[in-house]
Amino acid sequence: MAPPLTRRTLLRSAMLAAAAVPVFSATAATRASATQSPPPAAWSLLPFGLEDVTLGPGVFAAKRQLMLDHARGYDVNRLLQVFRANAGLSTLGAVAPGGWEGLDGEANGNLRGHYTGHFLTMLSQAYASTGERVFADRIRTAVGALTEVREALRHDPVVLSTDGRSGTAVENVRGSYKYVDLPVGVLGDATAITLAAWVKPTHDAGWTRILDFGNDTTRYLYLAARNASGVPRFAITTGGAGGEQGLDGTAALPLGRWSHLAVTLTGGTGTLYVNGTAVARNTAMSLTPAALGTLTGHWLGRSHYASDPVFAGAFGGFDVWSRALTADEVTGLQNGRAAGDLVSYAFDETSGSTFADSSGRGLTATLRRTWGGPSHPGFLAACPETQFIQLESMTGSDYTKVWAPYYTAHKILRGLLDAYLATDDDRALDLASGMCDWMYSRLSKLPAATLQRMWGIFSSGEFGGIVEAICDLHALSGNDEHLALARLFDLDKLIDACAADTDTLDGLHANQHIPIFTGLVRLYDATGEARYLTAAKNFWRMVVPHRVYGIGGTSTGEFWKARDVIAGTIGTTTAETCCAYNMLKLSRTLFFHEQDPAYMDYYERALYNQVLGSRQDTPDAEKPLVTYFIGLNPGHVRDYTPKQGTTCCEGTGMESATKYQDSVYFRAADGGSLYVNLYSPSTLTWAEQGVTVTQSTGFPREQGSTLTVRGRRAAFALRLRVPSWATAGFQVTVNGRKVHGTPTPGSYFTVSRTWRDGDVVRVAMPFRLRVEKALDDPSLQTLFHGPVNLVARNSATTYLEFGLYRNAALSGDLLPSLTPVSGKPLHYTLDGTEFAPFLEGTEDPTHAYIRRAEPRIVFADTDSGVANPAKAEGTTLLDEVWAGAPFAGKPALVARVRTVVDAWVAAGLLGTADGAKVVSTARGATYVP
Repeated sequence: MAPPLTRRTLLRSAMLAAAAVPVFSATAATRASATQSPPPAAWSLLPFGLEDVTLGPGVFAAKRQLMLDHARGYDVNRLLQVFRANAGLSTLGAVAPGGWEGLDGEANGNLRGHYTGHFLTMLSQAYASTGERVFADRIRTAVGALTEVREALRHDPVVLSTDGRSGTAVENVRGSYKYVDLPVGVLGDATAITLAAWVKPTHDAGWTRILDFGNDTTRYLYLAARNASGVPRFAITTGGAGGEQGLDGTAALPLGRWSHLAVTLTGGTGTLYVNGTAVARNTAMSLTPAALGTLTGHWLGRSHYASDPVFAGAFGGFDVWSRALTADEVTGLQNGRAAGDLVSYAFDETSGSTFADSSGRGLTATLRRTWGGPSHPGFLAACPETQFIQLESMTGSDYTKVWAPYYTAHKILRGLLDAYLATDDDRALDLASGMCDWMYSRLSKLPAATLQRMWGIFSSGEFGGIVEAICDLHALSGNDEHLALARLFDLDKLIDACAADTDTLDGLHANQHIPIFTGLVRLYDATGEARYLTAAKNFWRMVVPHRVYGIGGTSTGEFWKARDVIAGTIGTTTAETCCAYNMLKLSRTLFFHEQDPAYMDYYERALYNQVLGSRQDTPDAEKPLVTYFIGLNPGHVRDYTPKQGTTCCEGTGMESATKYQDSVYFRAADGGSLYVNLYSPSTLTWAEQGVTVTQSTGFPREQGSTLTVRGRRAAFALRLRVPSWATAGFQVTVNGRKVHGTPTPGSYFTVSRTWRDGDVVRVAMPFRLRVEKALDDPSLQTLFHGPVNLVARNSATTYLEFGLYRNAALSGDLLPSLTPVSGKPLHYTLDGTEFAPFLEGTEDPTHAYIRRAEPRIVFADTDSGVANPAKAEGTTLLDEVWAGAPFAGKPALVARVRTVVDAWVAAGLLGTADGAKVVSTARGATYVP
């Protein structure tokens, strides 16, 4: 059955039609983007929706295709497993993804649910970009399931029936935290007793209880499916663990199979039976249930020790007798059911939350959650609310107990908002709004000091980009409580320091703090409070360039170090991929307010290098194949299946790869300008102006781009970004005629005219090979050809030494010193080592930084025979010569050489005879222009 037409479907159809024939209706010309919240009035620039920009063939389309195939192929029910389990619903046999998105992952899976949010955003972006129904169908499946999950969480847990040995049984899915609560008085004052249960465990966690009757951790009796040795154990005590009188089995209970366990106690002897066979006997068990006195907690599946896991599996029956059954009677229970006289549950119910007692005593049992239930009907998560509750009293970080619950809430919230914007599914908006209503109900009750303490805790208090998401929701809902909620996340110490332009970033966790500032910009948009925007702008400049590696990444071991320390932080855990993702978001958002070209220069750097290079160039339906860290140490091999999987960086990597086109073009809020920020093969449908703009380019393999305007006549300024690296020229022609002006690197070049159907704009920007020096060690350098970072492919684990002046061109371009590799664009060799674009997602060992070594003075491959002297601070004679490039011709270069040589001779840094050799060599060499 085809889904109903929605705003999303209609807009996509209109866009595809417009791409074929550029005709625009009045409705299309005035619409808001289908995939974005309403833009703030404070923005002077506006983005286009993903559906407005179509990627053409090239590196971005190829990388995106790999991720789209993953989005199509991965079973969304696996992602929903942890949510359904938390709500006590059937998981449909799905297996959780594992890693961070499962109970067995790092820190006990405390971050589970985050990856599902990322996946929803990826699906939403994929649908917006392609219009393929498969993505919309997957979104609807996920949103429908999450709606069912929230509804289930609003009520007491209900029976999840499963096949029993004969008939039905009750299943407690791992992660549901369900247990059976028996009434007080189950044991009576029995001095002899038999406990018997049919169980089918599905997980091998130690100390999971089949039953635990007690008051606390002092007086109790229990039957555990597995003790520390992995075998069943029964124990009874009035003095805690040290006073236990126990029985231990001899073999582990099989997983996924029914087992019968029974314990008899009488006359000081205890016996443990497994499947009708006595496996343990203890004749020194003097304690009986009567000795325990009145107990308050009689639980099946739950322990009185809070740290013990809840039993995962099925119960097929539980009985208690006020006497010790004989061995033959216990054996007989294998073939037929006999009701205990103290209590008897068959667990054959198929609905409801209670279990009937057939002993005749009427002791109805109740299914419960260990954590009770949500504090608000809007709660939605893949883990209990206890994560959020515990954070409120924490004073230090311990992610094994509480791992960034509001960070996870952000990912879910963002995914739901994106799902709504992509598909118009009101259920997604309702879920998102409910989550914020729940968060407000919690956080608004807390003292300001508590909130400040929470948000300042490393990891546990991390909340990601939740402020941005809440502001986006507020733009849709208009609910004042939503805006108030966004402000409850203010971390005043950080905001105030950055607003005052005081750099306090040293020692902070990078990715915990970067998205805070995107949220602050959005708070400025909503409130007009200047300190938010000022803090974000100042923060950006504390990171760029002071803590940024050549590829655009930042952080080492996830943290920032001192300002301007680059070489001193390089290692195997540099450049966490999430950091680049969030720095791009912040740069983009700041650019909407202030059209500083530096923001887009950084955007290009990080996008074309770290972000593209973080995705392996290999198809895989099961894994997104995205790096976590990108080590910049010599010989590093990228790991595209990091940690245990389903990490934060894989999540943001899925998002990045499905929105490559989101910042290629922006438009002025008044519609009078079109900004071309990135040179990428693409087609923009600008409905308001009634035109399409198509970029045809092989960039970055091609050193330029061609833009063709189609559609009706339209007057607007075309603002073309002149990259800061475009020092070799930037030429623009319209319909073959040169546009006059002086393009300045690191600016925008404007072409204003009334555009006509078929107008062609050609942009040419020759690349040069240049180096960028580490701020704290100028001899450590990274190579760029235009926007492309080039890395040396070599397995050595120490820095490689290279000289680059040997055949430098008069323009200052260092590329002639390298040899192009035939048939491999942007690949070169130098001294037998291949240099390749960082953006290529291979597993080759690479060197992102090299050690610059120019031991001899060489011009145009002609060796002067003179050593290259250096000043105390490290500047060499050749450095000073080539700092004067570009040179108008050979005479200008020779004149520069003579001037520098004379100064160095006069300073006693170079001998007169050697100086003469240097000048003579420069004069006699033949140079590349």
